[in-house]
Amino acid sequence: MKAKAVFKTYDQSQLSLLPPSYDDLVPAHHPVRIVNTIIDQIDIADLERSYKGGGTSSYHPRMLLKVTIYAYLRNMYSSRKIEQALQENIHFMWLSGQSKPDHNTIN
Repeated sequence: MKAKAVFKTYDQSQLSLLPPSYDDLVPAHHPVRIVNTIIDQIDIADLERSYKGGGTSSYHPRMLLKVTIYAYLRNMYSSRKIEQALQENIHFMWLSGQSKPDHNTIN
């Protein structure tokens, strides 16, 4: 007689008392942290000054630079794929601070 298969239960709507921080989910020596550290050290004052004032607020140019550089390092060049990664990939979510610029902004 064949044994009955037993599966672990899972509940996708289960609440957590303490939701994990994205920072806890990205390993200390992951390449995304290296990109973050390096881009944080770059002077982007000229880039920031190129933004005109007024209108709605803009995504921070440093965040956009980090996301673009990290995407290129992962051989991801499509702005639509980068947009998707910002919605689905923990590393991109962490790097962007959960900002979700669309493909038009990334392009």
